[in-house]
Amino acid sequence: MSDATRLSVFKTYKLYVGGKFPRSESGRVYEVSDSKGKWLANAPLSSRKDARDAVVAARKAFGGWAGATAYNRGQILYRVAEMLEGRRDQFVREVADAEGLSKSKAAAVVDAAIDRWVWYAGWTDKIAQIVGGANPVAGPYFNLSTPEPTGVVTVVAPQDSSFLGLVSVIAPVIATGNTAVVIASETAPLPALSLGEVLATSDLPGGVVNILSGKASEMGPHLAAHQDVNAIDLTGAGTDLARDLEIAAADNLKRVLRPRTEDFAESPGTDRMTAFLETKTVWHPTGSLGASGSSY
Repeated sequence: MSDATRLSVFKTYKLYVGGKFPRSESGRVYEVSDSKGKWLANAPLSSRKDARDAVVAARKAFGGWAGATAYNRGQILYRVAEMLEGRRDQFVREVADAEGLSKSKAAAVVDAAIDRWVWYAGWTDKIAQIVGGANPVAGPYFNLSTPEPTGVVTVVAPQDSSFLGLVSVIAPVIATGNTAVVIASETAPLPALSLGEVLATSDLPGGVVNILSGKASEMGPHLAAHQDVNAIDLTGAGTDLARDLEIAAADNLKRVLRPRTEDFAESPGTDRMTAFLETKTVWHPTGSLGASGSSY
């Protein structure tokens, strides 16, 4: 068959929830255009039910992911970077369309995003050494503080940085053992939805990351008020929406990371990891050695 008569296979973008690729239960879609207004694809317009399903999947995956060794989580995050490297050309094209960048600038953004995954992969078994340790106490006790993941984290992804920003807010959440429900950029969701295809083939357990496309103003309030969501990252929320979501999040004392001015190309530091960690402190008697009362 000649190229002139062949019909290309049109890509249907889907959500990524629980390790699977459902359409929105509402059946709704919305048009996604490039920076010049050219139509690119129809993306699923997620509903409240989709958001609830994503939280259920994230909660189900939390125990296994939080209980995995830090080394194992690092290996899986590195595998994500390997898979992204293999699909680099696809993401360069999608980022160029989404953000109106030249191919060379889009390539630099994609390379930075891949490197960001590798950077966080290296932190999985080191962050405990930075934020945990033995505390000096007066008495025959061991007093040890160790970080533990907060739980299910809702992430409102950056609106303008459709891939590097996206990676920069997802990777630190899961590197520390949390699971995530991500609301992708409303205007540029395609790189995020394609990221779901990478995560599904990178040994990441289903439900650790769940990606929804659509309106943050529609899904955000339900997720912020959801009693089984433990924290929320408001990076991609506008001022008014962020305020409303923060108020809703107070009902069950969610951890809240407020939006701020960020350059995602800069070194990220550790604050995004520590934002979604709790500290567990354990006291344990040292015991006594012999009649002299000496202890260890």
